[in-house]
Amino acid sequence: MTHTTIHPPPASDTPPVEDPFRYGWRLVPRPTPEDPHYFEQVPLTLEDVLHPEVGDFIVHSDRHETDRMYLTAVLRARLEEPGAAIVLSDVRIAWDVPDLRPHGPDVAVIPGVRERQNWSTFDVAVEGARPALIIEITSPETREIDLERKVEHYARAGVAQYVIVDDLSRGRERRLRLLDYRLEAGKYRLHPPDAMGRVHLVIADLWLGVEGDHVVCYDERGKAFGDYAAVVRRAAEAEEQAQREAEARAAAEAQAQREAEARAAAEKRLRALEEELRRLRGEG
Repeated sequence: MTHTTIHPPPASDTPPVEDPFRYGWRLVPRPTPEDPHYFEQVPLTLEDVLHPEVGDFIVHSDRHETDRMYLTAVLRARLEEPGAAIVLSDVRIAWDVPDLRPHGPDVAVIPGVRERQNWSTFDVAVEGARPALIIEITSPETREIDLERKVEHYARAGVAQYVIVDDLSRGRERRLRLLDYRLEAGKYRLHPPDAMGRVHLVIADLWLGVEGDHVVCYDERGKAFGDYAAVVRRAAEAEEQAQREAEARAAAEAQAQREAEARAAAEKRLRALEEELRRLRGEG
């Protein structure tokens, strides 16, 4: 039976830090004679967080995830139902810019694509469309990636608006600020928020603000777009359902693969037996 064995890296390969997996990890196949399905759990570096590979697990806080689910659900309701754009969450984006490696933004809004596909990587060159809006939610250990390097990278990629939900907290109390970058003449210019501290999400015609320790979207009348807790709950349920469906598909595919391998092995044994019979009969 096919199985996956996961082991931490040997002590000699462990980075000399208190928690080598604090950014996350990826599973790297390291087949051995004893276990052809052996996978090694390898710690991610900051560079890996900036340019992730498909299947990487990046560590985020619970509040980071609830804000991501809320923003994704609100933007999908606003844009996907009328067919204005698709909204991707934690999907790798491959750019059509030389020397610019893929990123994995928290939320990406992409106009010009009407049909959703099961992307693990959205290839800008293949799809003929690029994000018009990217939203990143910072985490304390990786803030500099979102605040500095991605500002340069997303400008090079031609993303019209880049909004950062920046977590300034140092303890348990969460303090958020919003940074709004707009592309002008190939470079980002930081736009100040309005008098209420809100940022206009241009493509969605929504206003993004902060209430307490979380973000909230408002419509053109200043009304909150959906109850935060209810939206997050529904989004979490949808993600759990999608995960269950993905696991079911993976299990079905694995079963089909095992059955195909068993059939191939049986056919090989049958051919060998037929060859042996022909040899014994002197027909070879």
